[in-house]
Amino acid sequence: MKKIFLMLFVALVIQELACAQSMTTLWFNRPADYFEETLVLGNGKTGASVFGGVQSDRIYLNDATLWAGEPVDRSIKTDAATHIKEIRDALAREDYKSAEKLNKHIQGKFTESFAPLGTLGIEFDHPAGTPAHYYRGLDIGNAVATVSYDINGVLYTREYFVSYPDRVFVIHLGCSRPGALTFSVKFQSELRYHTAAGKDRTLRIDGYAPCHAEPSYRGEMPNAIVFDKNRGTRFSTYVNVNHDGGRLIASDSTLTLSDATEATIYVSIATSFNGFDKNPATQGLDNRALANNQLTSAFTKNFKTLKERHIQDYQALFNRVGFTLESGAVPDLPIDERLKRHTQGTDDKNLEVLYFQYGRYLMISSSRTNGVPANLQGIWNPYIRPPWSCNYTMNINAEENYWLVESANLSEMHMPFLSFIGNLAETGKITAKKFYGVDKGWAAGHNSDIWATSNPVGDFGTGDPVWACWNMGGTWAVTHLWEHYLFTGDMDFLRHHAYPLMKGAAEFCLAWLVKDAHGNLVTSPSTSPENMFLTPDGFKGATLYGSTADLAMIRECFNQTIRASRVLNTDAGLRDSLERAVAKLYPYQIGKKGNLQEWYYDWEDVEPQHRHQSHLFGLYPGHQITPAKTPELAKACRTTLEIKGDKTTGWSKGWRINLWARLLDGNRAYKLFRELLTYVEPDGARKTNYGGGGGTYPNLFDAHPPFQIDGNFGGSAGVIEMLLQSSEDEIDLLPALPDVWKSGSIHGICARGGFELSMKWTNGSLTRAEVRSKAGNMCRVRYKDKTLTFATQKGKTYSLNSALEIQK
Repeated sequence: MKKIFLMLFVALVIQELACAQSMTTLWFNRPADYFEETLVLGNGKTGASVFGGVQSDRIYLNDATLWAGEPVDRSIKTDAATHIKEIRDALAREDYKSAEKLNKHIQGKFTESFAPLGTLGIEFDHPAGTPAHYYRGLDIGNAVATVSYDINGVLYTREYFVSYPDRVFVIHLGCSRPGALTFSVKFQSELRYHTAAGKDRTLRIDGYAPCHAEPSYRGEMPNAIVFDKNRGTRFSTYVNVNHDGGRLIASDSTLTLSDATEATIYVSIATSFNGFDKNPATQGLDNRALANNQLTSAFTKNFKTLKERHIQDYQALFNRVGFTLESGAVPDLPIDERLKRHTQGTDDKNLEVLYFQYGRYLMISSSRTNGVPANLQGIWNPYIRPPWSCNYTMNINAEENYWLVESANLSEMHMPFLSFIGNLAETGKITAKKFYGVDKGWAAGHNSDIWATSNPVGDFGTGDPVWACWNMGGTWAVTHLWEHYLFTGDMDFLRHHAYPLMKGAAEFCLAWLVKDAHGNLVTSPSTSPENMFLTPDGFKGATLYGSTADLAMIRECFNQTIRASRVLNTDAGLRDSLERAVAKLYPYQIGKKGNLQEWYYDWEDVEPQHRHQSHLFGLYPGHQITPAKTPELAKACRTTLEIKGDKTTGWSKGWRINLWARLLDGNRAYKLFRELLTYVEPDGARKTNYGGGGGTYPNLFDAHPPFQIDGNFGGSAGVIEMLLQSSEDEIDLLPALPDVWKSGSIHGICARGGFELSMKWTNGSLTRAEVRSKAGNMCRVRYKDKTLTFATQKGKTYSLNSALEIQK
């Protein structure tokens, strides 16, 4: 009997371990063939993509601050602003064809591209034999990747991580037979570089990025990539090896370790980037000294110490939030196989939990550098002309990257984007004046880059206005500043950083608005991001006046600036002007199909199922439309989403998950979430499709396709939005809980007002909740038809039962 009990106990422990691993680990039983199968690591600045080959390992390296280009030319001469009046006149005549043509005059240069640093190669001298028991995995619980296999009875192991506290990429290699480890380390790059090794046996790679790189979507063209040894961002990659036994030999291009048992490779990376407004060649940081100092400091620490320091730093962020769902049998399968099974309809709730936490992992790993947010691919990119330049696409993608940070208890990771907005405002003042003829405030367009480019892109007239001529980038971005204040209550941040930027964006919009024929305030010219209208006479275009998206973003910006000015007791005159303007903004309109109109008039869309849904901004991420307060507008948003359907790109699915959650339809939100977890073949295994279709690559990267990280972040944000929603006034528990998530728990997620919450639910009903007050504010909690309002003390936790009664 005891033996049976012991066997059952062991089986239960194994099952629990497998369950825990299935929620924090993605693994493969083979090396990666393609980038979209690699295991990615990062410390918010240095990125590494691990292939894990047996005879030859490749690791793509990136640095968040290594971009093509130079600071924005503030002395640029353009006559763009002189064309605004004639565009407005054409629109007043309802001459959309002329307005479309004239709008091309309101364009400047394209943004620059995020650059790949290079590839670290490790060549192994293994004995003859077929590898067995191959394993390549990433544990997002400690941000460590591992590779293991055995050849002829010898077990070979590798561990990889990128340390934030020690600023180095670390690879630890070992083997089970003394002296069986022999390998060489090399470096290659598409950038300009040279290598050398000194007496200290450090391999030193120094080089520089292009001073210009054209967007890849412009196709092959002369001077698409321009290198100049006197221009561009400098980089250094310094490598050394600490080893147990064996002999290390350094040449000018290679480090070779022979007959060792254990070794640790230290990789230190630095660039000369010294801010968006400093020339990286003439005013840059000393990248060589930085790389050398980082390596020297890290080299004094052994592998165990480096790993402990890395894990302690990482888990202090990652472990804030835990999420579990009641699940059946846990499949012990490689991640690509689990993803395929999930695509076919098999239940794997632990995969859904893993995907949520993977979004948090990617955020911690890609967003810890001041003024340098996570880009379209986070910090992981192997292409010198990457898709859409890996830039900051300000008409949705850059913002979607940061939807999860506050609610997912990663507020610090928001700061790279929030500080970047300050950079954008500096160049945006020039954009406002020279491109739009507005002397007050600042504006930003569709695309930006590390240099805080803010002008409308398009190469001075070659861009299509449908994407090139949008100017609400700053208006949208500043809403993140107010959100950060709402979650943290940080008055110093609001007073000294957020409010001046919010004010500047509001002042631009106030000056940009004009009256329509009925006295309403509208934008002119206007577009709705990347979508086109069809007029009754058959004209297809993008340029109009008073797009719903523009006005929704302005309404949100104005309302937040008004509230911020009240909190700070400042700028009463501006506040009055903004309040009067809000009252005169052209209101939302419901079309003949019951949809929320995207255009000033009730026009058809050229593409009804278009991936963008910018006119629904007021529903999410804004707070203007809710089922409770504006039921007719909420119903119109629902109809709009029904018309659009569910088939769309990865990032768009991420947005629609959140929109459906705000409509309190958890089952529809979950349907899209599940479709987001649809297996997509790696780009290299098929012809790259930029048209979209949405899904997930084998390594859980979001597929637009191609890879864009915003879908990962939007999907993770959507999970929280199903489980917890908050406004400035109220916290709603389990507002859009899907039926399939019958029982589960989550802890550590955050709500506006400065609250941290934990919840448990069983059979679809809340069983308990805890509210920790971080700011001491009044708290109003809702669950279904019950509400509870209570005063809180800073730092105190309040336990609630299913009836929303405080338990003492």
